Amino acid sequence: MSSEVKLTGVTFVTRDCSIARALDLIGEKWSLLAIREVFLGSFKFNEIQDNTGAPRDVLSDRLRKLVESGVMQRMPYQEHPQRFDYRLTPMGADLFGAITVLREWGDRHCGEPPRTFQHKCGAVVATKLVCRACDEEVTERNVRPIDSVTLGA
Repeated sequence: MSSEVKLTGVTFVTRDCSIARALDLIGEKWSLLAIREVFLGSFKFNEIQDNTGAPRDVLSDRLRKLVESGVMQRMPYQEHPQRFDYRLTPMGADLFGAITVLREWGDRHCGEPPRTFQHKCGAVVATKLVCRACDEEVTERNVRPIDSVTLGA
């Protein structure tokens, strides 16, 4: 299945793809880094800006879009002057696995990791994709794409 996308006045026919739709929502650098910061416990605009280095106007725009799309919500923490925290919604919290896998990929291929993450049991976290039915590890070699229509979705 394909769809049309119009960029700078030119229409492209693209594959219908959940990855493309997700990237349209959260795939811009400053958006992903803002999400990272909230996962790491930075909720205030100035903290997010300091930790990402994003220009104020760009960060403001990205946070507004994340709120509008339902990934984050603004929570008031001060009335005079009015100030807000940025918190992940359940939709945003669902990005934890994707952010973790992306971080681990960066650790392996883009330089020494600045930090590791520890599970409550004490072990260092390392993600692994497994089949829900049989618990076998999922790799690019043992899966195949099928259309949802085939599954009766």
